[in-house]
Amino acid sequence: MSENPDKPRRRPPLPGDPTRRDRLESMLRVNHAGEYGARRIYEGQLAVLSDSPSAPVIRHMWEQEAEHLQTFEKMLPERQVRPTLLQPVWHMAGFALGAATAMMGEKAAMACTVAVEEVIDQHYAEQSEDLADETEEQELRQTIDRFRAEELEHRDIGLDHEAEQTPGYEALSAAIKTGSRLAIWLSKRF
Repeated sequence: MSENPDKPRRRPPLPGDPTRRDRLESMLRVNHAGEYGARRIYEGQLAVLSDSPSAPVIRHMWEQEAEHLQTFEKMLPERQVRPTLLQPVWHMAGFALGAATAMMGEKAAMACTVAVEEVIDQHYAEQSEDLADETEEQELRQTIDRFRAEELEHRDIGLDHEAEQTPGYEALSAAIKTGSRLAIWLSKRF
């Protein structure tokens, strides 16, 4: 069997590299935190936009995020992984981000969705690639791939609802993406 020249070769582990167990714990912890935060974002948006034309679609996305969260809430104790210590922060920050963008209008709420989901797409893609050679983790990889597809659906919904027409879209999107990447970095570690 010949190697795929387009696929980068993994280097052998070095002293100080995280173990396989450490990587999986970090992966599950950050995914749980991310899905928790996403659910809170949609709850914040619904608190402001509950009677708006976009409320049903926001509820649909919230329901999918709630399912994602339940999946990771089940996995954490099964695999003896603790949730992030920052969950109280994500509880407040997620709701505040959702409510604040919703107060800016429906398009801004959708711009928030697009920005967050673009970061999550990249994050889940990296995890899926990391699990590609882990034969015993293919069920986890399939779960991540399914959730990634649903996150991309959310991004597309946001774009279909004119997220890019939000005044200051580029700056708002950049700020939300930076915050999302920071939340990922912190939740992996704490």
